[in-house]
Amino acid sequence: MQFFKKLLIWGIIGAAFYVLLAYHYIVIDKSIKMLPKTKLSLKYTFYSTKGRTTENILDIDELWDAGIADLFIQEGVMTKEDLERYKAKYADD
Repeated sequence: MQFFKKLLIWGIIGAAFYVLLAYHYIVIDKSIKMLPKTKLSLKYTFYSTKGRTTENILDIDELWDAGIADLFIQEGVMTKEDLERYKAKYADD
């Protein structure tokens, strides 16, 4: 029975670590939104938008690839027109 308890505990720890590796936790105002990562890593696992401009946040490749622009539109932080202007502005880069 002791073996199964250890196995269960290690399984829970492994699952919790996997959830940390698989999602970005984005704090927008007072809410926390989960955004699936494109690859497992600890980069930008917890990220607060407080005090940052949307352009600075959209410049982060890991968050852009995960779809933070769509999350911003869904949450009302920016509009589709704002996103199109951002894409047009940085299309040359």
